[in-house]
Amino acid sequence: MQTVPTRIDGLVLIEPTVHGDERGFFAETWRADSWPAAGVTADFVQDNHSRSVRGTLRGMHFQTSPGQAKLVRCARGSVLDVAVDLRAGSPTFGEWEGFELSDANMRQLFVPIGFAHGFCVLSEEADFTYRCSNYYDAATEAGIAWDDPDVAIDWPSDLEVLVSERDAQAPRLADVADGLPFRY
Repeated sequence: MQTVPTRIDGLVLIEPTVHGDERGFFAETWRADSWPAAGVTADFVQDNHSRSVRGTLRGMHFQTSPGQAKLVRCARGSVLDVAVDLRAGSPTFGEWEGFELSDANMRQLFVPIGFAHGFCVLSEEADFTYRCSNYYDAATEAGIAWDDPDVAIDWPSDLEVLVSERDAQAPRLADVADGLPFRY
């Protein structure tokens, strides 16, 4: 496994070692005794799996207390995966970084507590997996608008975006920034 440099401190982009031949491939997608050295420091307690069609945009989500770090990957298909820095005092507060995650590149992204997270499906269908550091709690679930003009995420322009009602009504970052619990 190797890490790929990211622009925003705290995000860790990982390229697992893939062993392949004419039969297919094998790759470790998680190894508790070696990944902390790469910057993946969370103790994970819950795994999630979603399947979505082309153009589906899920985001930008986060948990407020105690927060939720995620290790994410696209097990089938391709997505644009995005994280937005919500940590007060961070030099990159309100900035985003995005990466294509796919079954072809096998990349994974570690998104620490203090970031909003979301993705948009680029392929006809995608299976997306999340390893989470805290259990989902509807009482602390929050989000910011996927299309917040101040954050200005550069989502693919050639897709008809499909969002949930909840995501369509999420507030802008400026409207919730003062109440966020995250510190750099």
